[in-house]
Amino acid sequence: MLGFLFGLNARLGRLQFYFASIALAIVMTVICFGIALVAIKHTSPSMLRPEDLLASWPTIAAIVVFGLATFTLQSMRIRDIGWDPVCVVPAWIALMIIDRLVATRFPAWSIGQEHQGTAAGALVNLALMLALLFWPSGEDGGAPSMPGDQASRRADRGQSSVASQRLARVAQGPVRTWS
Repeated sequence: MLGFLFGLNARLGRLQFYFASIALAIVMTVICFGIALVAIKHTSPSMLRPEDLLASWPTIAAIVVFGLATFTLQSMRIRDIGWDPVCVVPAWIALMIIDRLVATRFPAWSIGQEHQGTAAGALVNLALMLALLFWPSGEDGGAPSMPGDQASRRADRGQSSVASQRLARVAQGPVRTWS
């Protein structure tokens, strides 16, 4: 269930990923303009401070929604490429954290004073985003494109689910699934 909620077991092709990313950007832009208009309308211009606007509940909710939607889209595209998002996404997040720590510890290595990252981290992020946009779809490794397709595909092939295969690798043996 959570696999489909966060896109860990679903697939999204290149073109669908591109259009979904553009649609998400448009929706989030409209939401940000709405939050800003409400803040401007209900606060006098002399009392309006950016840090107060960023700490408001609507802004925090918009950030969480945008983060989850982006995480889901990227996980679905990573699955479509043929990579395992359970491994790739935490490695990507760990790399961003390490990059930020290096940039704050060694300011001379950061891109600039207004950035909290290094050139190496920026190049890795660029390479991963280009891979998400242009890498061809991988073989259908049992990852369904729609939630209803999973049971019929496994029944036709006699395969276990992706989660069962992961558990089998960890447990060093076959995992029994009950159907």
